[in-house]
Amino acid sequence: MRAVERGLGWVAGGSLFGMMLLTFLDVLGRKVFDRSLPGSLELTELLMLAVIFAGLPLTSLRGEHVLFDLLDHWLPASLRAIQGLLSHLFCAAVMAGASWLVFVRAARTAEQGDTTAQLLLTLSPFFYAVAAMLALTALMHVYLAFAAPSLEEDDPTAGAV
Repeated sequence: MRAVERGLGWVAGGSLFGMMLLTFLDVLGRKVFDRSLPGSLELTELLMLAVIFAGLPLTSLRGEHVLFDLLDHWLPASLRAIQGLLSHLFCAAVMAGASWLVFVRAARTAEQGDTTAQLLLTLSPFFYAVAAMLALTALMHVYLAFAAPSLEEDDPTAGAV
């Protein structure tokens, strides 16, 4: 699991660094050379996809989503465990459904040969990557529902923001 976390962290961090470098070079080009980098907006958008969707499984695994835990201290531990199980299963179902929808969109995009407007980069690999990250997020929630319930069972504020 640590290797997956590390890999996703590197992808998200590298993409964020790439966006920073791209923005710096674009601004430098506009201010110094009076010319913008061609396709910088498209590249920024694609790097933003990587930052968001590589970070999504990490956020789920670490329990860093926004939580409503106002009433948790009044619930018995057994009820909190059931609530956590149902919550993770619901999130897994939603993420799996979203993954399927994006996968279908990726297939349609590949079939039609859609590309970005300026750099003409093929879009389907990006859609497939998003679908894979959503599927991985669903798997993270299944893991949290069954393999790691004892982590949150003892402390109702575990993962709270």
